[in-house]
Amino acid sequence: MTTLALQDLAAPEGVCFGCGAQNPDGLRIKSYWDADDVHVVCSHTPDPKFVGWPSLVYGGLIAMLVDCHSNWTVMAYHYRAEGREAGSLPRVDCVTGTLGIKYIKPTPMGVPLTLKARVDGEVGRKTRVICEVYAGETLTAVGDSVFVRVDIGHLAQTAHA
Repeated sequence: MTTLALQDLAAPEGVCFGCGAQNPDGLRIKSYWDADDVHVVCSHTPDPKFVGWPSLVYGGLIAMLVDCHSNWTVMAYHYRAEGREAGSLPRVDCVTGTLGIKYIKPTPMGVPLTLKARVDGEVGRKTRVICEVYAGETLTAVGDSVFVRVDIGHLAQTAHA
């Protein structure tokens, strides 16, 4: 794993609630290439305010973690496919096309969560990512999502048109 997270390398000015380093109220998750050089991993221990049922993590938080971490996974794969380091120019940006979450087991509060994601198939304009969520050693959720590579300037214009 690198010493700097993908978020810190490629978007140190980020304001996303889930992964933005500059969001003082956000989660500020950090994603790194795993030693296996296939997966991108993230660790997060939910704050007690993200409780769903008593002693269980709110499912919406799990979805947000999967969304942000999977997006960083696909961007890392894009940089790698282009033979570049994360943060090199031109910047790679992706957005969520579809977000699928399968909740397998209840996710307990007070346990560090590990997210382990990889691209499934080809890296392209639309790319599928599989993201597993573990509470300790127990698999509790799996994300199966598609991310779309975008021109962030065009995206902003489209959103405000």
